[in-house]
Amino acid sequence: MKNRYIASFEQAQLEGKQVPSFKAGDTLRLGIKIQEGDKSRVQNYEGVCIAIRGNGVDRTFTVRKMGANNVGVEKVFPLYSDALEKIEVLRIGRVRRAKLYYLRDRRGKSARIKELRK
Repeated sequence: MKNRYIASFEQAQLEGKQVPSFKAGDTLRLGIKIQEGDKSRVQNYEGVCIAIRGNGVDRTFTVRKMGANNVGVEKVFPLYSDALEKIEVLRIGRVRRAKLYYLRDRRGKSARIKELRK
């Protein structure tokens, strides 16, 4: 049971945020706002969403991409963060699991996710 003041604060945080619907297995491109001194810029981060957890304001998702020298890089993002400028769904993956942690052990062709055709 949440305190009503906390619940009203969380509702205020959620208002005005447009978030596309996506699930684990989807390929996302995130625009992350980076502050460097007095300048700010938007840097893209593109990878596969491997997990979504939490609810409400506390909702987070994990995105995994292959970095330099085939090193996997995972980042956890709060869904309603001010640092996220945009979330763009590039591909919709066809998976049968909610958490795709098994992709951590896979490389190359075995790490591919089939695309959902409409």
